[in-house]
Parts: sequence; C-alpha cells; structure tokens
Amino acid sequence: MLTFIGLGLYDERSITVEGQEALRAADRAYAEFYTSKLIGTTVESLEDHHGIEIEVRDRPGVEQHPEDVLEAAETEDVAFLTAGDTMISTTHVDLRLRAHERGIETRVIHGVTAQTATSSLTGLQNYRFGKATTLPFPYAHGAEGLPASVTETIEENRERGVHTVIYLDIKVGHERAEGDEYMTADVGAELLAEAYPDLVGVVVARAGSPEPLIEAGTMSALADRDFGEPLHLLVIPAELHLLEADALVELAGADRETLEVA
Repeated sequence: MLTFIGLGLYDERSITVEGQEALRAADRAYAEFYTSKLIGTTVESLEDHHGIEIEVRDRPGVEQHPEDVLEAAETEDVAFLTAGDTMISTTHVDLRLRAHERGIETRVIHGVTAQTATSSLTGLQNYRFGKATTLPFPYAHGAEGLPASVTETIEENRERGVHTVIYLDIKVGHERAEGDEYMTADVGAELLAEAYPDLVGVVVARAGSPEPLIEAGTMSALADRDFGEPLHLLVIPAELHLLEADALVELAGADRETLEVA
C-alpha cells in the first residue's frame, strides 16, 4: 500500500486527523519538500511528533529513481508526504501511476491547499479563480523580463474575469543559494511591476500559520513593503464582485479607489 498524505500548510499539527492516523500506522515514510515546504517545522519535529522516521527525497529521487519506494510499498504500508494537499503536483500523480502499473494499491489523504486558504483569507470567491502560474527567479528561466507563461496566464485570466494565483519560486539546495531560497512577495511584485506597475495585487504570507498576513496594493507599492518570513504568494484579482471588494478593503487594507468592481 502506498498512501499519499498532504501535511497541510504550516507545521507538524497542520495534518488532518485521518492523515495523522495513517502516518503513525505506516511501516515507513518518505517525503518531498521541493514543490513546497512546511515553514513552521522541521523534519526532526515531524518525526518526533508522529513517531516515525521520514526519508526526504529530492526531485530525482522521486521523479527518476522511485524504485525503492515502490518496492517497499509492494510488501509494506508506505506513506508519501508532501506539504499542502498531495496530488497537486504532477510528480506525485506520476508516482501514483507507477504504483498502479506494479499492482500496488494506493490511497490519497488530502490536506489544506494554498489556493483554498488564499480564498478563505482574502474573501475572494473560490469559484472565480482561474489557471495559476509560478513566477521563477530571473536566473532560473534565463530570459529578460517576465516569462510568457506568467504574462499569458495573467492576461487570459483577466479576459475571462477570473483571479490569478501566482506562486513564488522556491529553490531547494540550489547552487546559487546558501541552503533554500524563497522568493518573497516584494521581490515578486517588483518583477511584476515591470509590466504591471498599477495593477492591484494581494499578498498572502504564511497561510496556515497562527498569524497570516494579507495586504493589497498596486505592484509598485507592494514592491516597497516587507512581508516578513515566507512562504508568500500573490493574487491578481479580476473585476470584483461588491462583496469581494468589501473583503479586500476590510481584510487586506485595499484602497477601494484602485479596485475594479463590477
């Protein structure tokens, strides 16, 4: 059995009760934290809290060389852990399909996602979110300006009248960084301000933590603010329903005059 468990958004307590029971009952556990990370805890704290050793795999260890994980799941109960909700990343879907090819039974236990938390924290209606995109560090994509994947997603969503979640780049163990590197919202806003200086964005910082932060402003204004510790993401709202506009003013400190309201 291979059980995919979403750990939630912040620390060792963010997991669901169902996920906790399955993790503690597992014979062995693997995890990856290159797609996202629990910023409020460590692997050691996760192990202590749940009473199980956790082997952390890098990207090649999940995507290219998962044979030992699959072999273990053929005879044991194996847990595979990710931050947020499992199966959000295609790398996890691929691992599940490989398990099915071997005749291994799989199970999915969900956790809270950054996007659903973003809707809850900002007051933007969940059904009005369109395609999401990731804003990479400039050195990671190697081109000048914003990648087309970002600008095209923003423009297409705005034409459709839906909100855009922009995930900010994470580099785990990159040679350019000392340890892990997380793009912060001010850096992301500065990059976006090159093309969209007056476009309103909403920063969501530390979703799932005891003290999340939500702030709205133009990209130029957000680029000059400090939003504290990661993880951060940005939302570009579409034309807003009146209730959504009220929520951004009240919950995110938005200037009503800058908002596009239907």
